[in-house]
Amino acid sequence: MAKVSIARASAARTPTRSPARPTLEPGADCPLCPRLADFRHEWRAAEPSWHNAPVPAFGPQDARLLIVGLAPGLRGANRTGRPFTGDYAGDLLYATLIEYGFAAGTYGAHPEDGLTLTDARIVNAVRCVPPQNKPTPEEIRTCRPFLSAPMAAMPRLSAIVTLGKIAHDSTLAALGQKASRLKFGHGATDTITDGTMGPVRLFASYHCSRYNTNTRVLTPDMFRAVFASVRAYLDAA
Repeated sequence: MAKVSIARASAARTPTRSPARPTLEPGADCPLCPRLADFRHEWRAAEPSWHNAPVPAFGPQDARLLIVGLAPGLRGANRTGRPFTGDYAGDLLYATLIEYGFAAGTYGAHPEDGLTLTDARIVNAVRCVPPQNKPTPEEIRTCRPFLSAPMAAMPRLSAIVTLGKIAHDSTLAALGQKASRLKFGHGATDTITDGTMGPVRLFASYHCSRYNTNTRVLTPDMFRAVFASVRAYLDAA
């Protein structure tokens, strides 16, 4: 599809490119989504050793690739404090990132495993774990500044992989686009050009959840194909 120019969202919603600022990450007791805050507090009482707070982005800020997930899993990132760490989705994601040179080390399903990301960064569209893994539309909108800000603060951002429809549509909104700009579908891709950001290539993928892989909605080969395309795109840049 042809490149199009997009208007940057207003400064109140989408910060301009600048060094890291406090709005990049929500506070540990972020109150903006009352339902999610209540759910965090319930799990803090039940599992005080867990992270049970908004999960920060993972990976170098000067990376060219940003991977956008849905939200922390209850017993995954909400427990460990690192995106896609501690549940099946991380098994497939990090193995794939290692295979295509976007991560180094060994994934041990805990944040002290020594795994590092290489030219890649991971963030969730919703930073707190939602009940039944289902954030409401209002919670997605409320958390969007914590997606827009990290994107705007990545000076070399060139490619974004969106994992699932919610992450995909929220990423488009963070870029000032309507969901119709690039209809979600596995393998869908297009380039968006912004005057302050430069061209950013979007790559859509089904989410690497156990449900999607168990039902064969997503196979490991399908998932690897997306990151093979990202690798080829960045290597050719």
